[in-house]
Amino acid sequence: MKIAFIINQTHKEKASFTTTLLAYKALLRGHSVYYIGLADFVYLDQDKIAAHARAVHQIDGIADTDQLIDKLRSTAKEKISLRELDIIWLRFDPVLDMINRPWAASMGLQFAQLAQNLGVRVLNNPRALVDAENKLYLENFPEEIRPNTIVTRNYDDVKQFFEEQNNKIILKPLKGSGGKNVFLVNEQESKNLKQIVEVICRDGYLIAQEYLPDAQYGDIRFFLLNGKPLLVNGKYASVHRVQSAGELRSNIHQGAKAQVAEISPALLQMVQKVADKLMQDGMYFVGLDIIGDKIMEINVFSPGALLQASELNGEDYATAIIKDLEETTIKK
Repeated sequence: MKIAFIINQTHKEKASFTTTLLAYKALLRGHSVYYIGLADFVYLDQDKIAAHARAVHQIDGIADTDQLIDKLRSTAKEKISLRELDIIWLRFDPVLDMINRPWAASMGLQFAQLAQNLGVRVLNNPRALVDAENKLYLENFPEEIRPNTIVTRNYDDVKQFFEEQNNKIILKPLKGSGGKNVFLVNEQESKNLKQIVEVICRDGYLIAQEYLPDAQYGDIRFFLLNGKPLLVNGKYASVHRVQSAGELRSNIHQGAKAQVAEISPALLQMVQKVADKLMQDGMYFVGLDIIGDKIMEINVFSPGALLQASELNGEDYATAIIKDLEETTIKK
């Protein structure tokens, strides 16, 4: 198959990224991979949509993900028709381009829809991703599985919510990723509440959520594939991310440690409550961030930490995903 990964920019990709791992495993199974940046699309007419892509067709000479990244960066772009592709996989982070290239994410989704109209399989469904471009997407799911939340740009709204939540809340950008500008505000920090609100709202809306006591123990990144838990040899693709001392955020690149996650029946029952809608929305590959009995975030653009899940559990989840693609993609 010909599998294209839509990324922000090739020079920002890393060997440790889930995207790189998936591309590498696809090459190992004999597929061609293409990297297409958000600035690389070309519209010629309704039936002729193209892109300037970096392509790798063979695994020869590529021993690991580091060498794959080197190969991609040294490969000249070639113009390809999107109609020729079997799969277009949207693996970009809209937040990365929000300031310097505010047009990038929306154009990526628009071109992906055009490709979908031509019959190309696009993951995740770009039409649903338009509605899931920020954390408000979580509010479409059952109330019992999500924390108490408000979305606003008004300080008085936040102050009232703060008081209603016993003077302890989490504040973060509505459209954010990677743990940037995430704050825990308690009674001792309340004197800084107005300043924190102003800082977050410089870039748009903020989201305020109730503080969950279980957050002190970190969170679980749990992966779903086509609406079902990603399971290989009885082990769920998941990571227990434990933040370092004095740190609020559980993001791996913010210093959190990855540990084996204990997956309880209660957690699986909670996951089942979001699975059907995710399937209906065409969300093929999803990462859930879970604290206690609540889902804090649903990551549908470029969920990461699959490499850590594989290393901790000793299972090759990326190859399982590529095999599923082989079985479920209609050959042209």
